[in-house]
Amino acid sequence: MTVTFDHRMMTDQKQRDEPSENIFTTSDVAENAMTQKDIRDFLKQESCKASELMMMKFPPVKELVTGVIQTGLVLLVAAPKIGKSWLSLHLAYTAAIGGYAFGAIKVDERPVLYLALEDGFRRLQNRLHSLGVTDKGVPDNLEFTVRIPENMSLTEVVGQFLRSNRDKQPLIILDTLGKYKVLSPKRGGETDYERDYRLLGDLQEMVADCDGATMIVVHHTRKAESGDFLDSVSGTNGVAGAADAILKLDRKRGESKGTLQVTSRDGAEGDYLLEFGENGLWTLCGDSLEKAAEAAREYRQTSPVGDMMAEVIRVVNDHSEGVSPKDVAATLGIDDGKARLYLRRALDAGRIRQRKRGVYEPIPAE
Repeated sequence: MTVTFDHRMMTDQKQRDEPSENIFTTSDVAENAMTQKDIRDFLKQESCKASELMMMKFPPVKELVTGVIQTGLVLLVAAPKIGKSWLSLHLAYTAAIGGYAFGAIKVDERPVLYLALEDGFRRLQNRLHSLGVTDKGVPDNLEFTVRIPENMSLTEVVGQFLRSNRDKQPLIILDTLGKYKVLSPKRGGETDYERDYRLLGDLQEMVADCDGATMIVVHHTRKAESGDFLDSVSGTNGVAGAADAILKLDRKRGESKGTLQVTSRDGAEGDYLLEFGENGLWTLCGDSLEKAAEAAREYRQTSPVGDMMAEVIRVVNDHSEGVSPKDVAATLGIDDGKARLYLRRALDAGRIRQRKRGVYEPIPAE
């Protein structure tokens, strides 16, 4: 199924009447083009000398959504049924038309392949209608695949799309990783970790070979809570280890607000508050990332917590000089391990601060 939209990108170009030292000459342009070719050739090498590495001038890391999603292999993880597929679908549509991600951040137009392996065409159409897409406003460069052809593998489908759009900074969304794993059984003697890293590593290499390409892989979080959101990624460490960036979407059942945590190898990191609308649209709480980050901090500080965490926070707030897990455990009559667990959760939630290793203190009043 393919849907189309005619979108024109407008750019402003200032004309200057007087010469400027910042204007490139013909020789400068040729030298710059040669440098880019040198970089591509350099990156294909298996090894290099440190002196050669330090002479290279690499371009900055490109981003799909400025400040939030870099290019490369990106994991989008969340608990089931909280809206991650809605977020993925709207990102796909936004990238195809050159619209605004999360209702606020401009995204450059590009070809998009959405591998909706857990959905059918009827559900996709219904969700597009819910997101406000009409028959007259659909993009031609957004393609949906709901089943991998029997004569091809998923990596072959991905590779074909990347090759066809090599110079257009394509976006691929795989929904979900679980379906990909079903289609790719373990090889003889392979451990779960080795299989996870192989599957994600193969995709990462393919995307990295296409300059400016992005592949978002939708995945589930673990059922058990974790103090570090990277540890919440379901599966072995091979899943998170192969990704260039990880996004964790979190929303409590029955609530409209949720948070998006971001971490990456080379790009942005942050924590932003989003609003999940009844139509399935995720939008920033605030008209900028800065305001959404501040809203996330306030949300974490004011959202309800369990009784035990509330008690732990109360003990920390009573000790402006700082308190250790051992002291918290003694005050509340719990074991040290449980105190450390709740202190870590309170720290991750932005309810307390860590003065130094093993010492926690209250958040100072503004």
